[in-house]
Amino acid sequence: MKIGEYKLYEVQTGLFRLDGGAMFGVVPKPLWSKTNPADERNRIDMCMRSLLLVSDNRKIIIDNGVGYKLSEKLNDIYGVDHSKFTLEHEIEKLGYKTDDITDVIITHLHFDHGGGSTKIDENGKLQLMFPNAEYHIQKKHWDWAQNPSDRDKASFFPENFNPIKEQGHLRLLEGDSKFDENISLHVVNGHTPAMQVVTVKDDNTTLLFTADLFPTTSHIPPPYIMGYDLFPLTTLDEKKKYLPKIAKENWMLFFEHDAFTETCRVQQNEKGFAVVDKMNLNQR
Repeated sequence: MKIGEYKLYEVQTGLFRLDGGAMFGVVPKPLWSKTNPADERNRIDMCMRSLLLVSDNRKIIIDNGVGYKLSEKLNDIYGVDHSKFTLEHEIEKLGYKTDDITDVIITHLHFDHGGGSTKIDENGKLQLMFPNAEYHIQKKHWDWAQNPSDRDKASFFPENFNPIKEQGHLRLLEGDSKFDENISLHVVNGHTPAMQVVTVKDDNTTLLFTADLFPTTSHIPPPYIMGYDLFPLTTLDEKKKYLPKIAKENWMLFFEHDAFTETCRVQQNEKGFAVVDKMNLNQR
């Protein structure tokens, strides 16, 4: 698929599982389990899907999965599985290498979104996964990650992001911004302070990289809000702000965590908002 000057590619960085109750907050299990059946540990299937944007001058990746630095205990808790997909292999399948990436846009620094920013080399030292790239992160969120609350500090691992600054590749942003003619960054604050969702747009198509504003298609209904969100009422307001525009302008949504659906569109009807036109980027 192409939007503006960019060719768009899905990059599946790995699979994992999170507690279904935490993923759906106050929504009862008999409702969410219809579309997201839980395993014996009450975890639902999820993935960590990045988006690669390639133009003549740039190769941009949005988010990069969990990486390979988690402890054995945490890999077990979250059911992390790299047996089928890895960040590097999926990029190489497209004909590129991690060294080719010029820009990394990180929506937020939770371990399942930015853990692949760094790696441990053969000498046991932390290095950047994308050594030739600038890493673009909201300053307000960067500051939060340096001193998170007791409620969310378990989601931030300094080894995932501090080397970006230490090695001189950090670019801090302040608020909504236009990355270039086709790419724009939009700040939302319900899930975590200053998460940035990304639109890729030309005269014909708008794609929204949803991050954790809409982690899966099951989270399209406004009340379906994760228990992980620090400010759920803010998330509710943000979803109500975006959904009418998404439906009216026929935006395509690209899901980072939906294990079954890569993209969809949304229609508004008398019952609310309905998911339609599920498809993969290579089918569009």
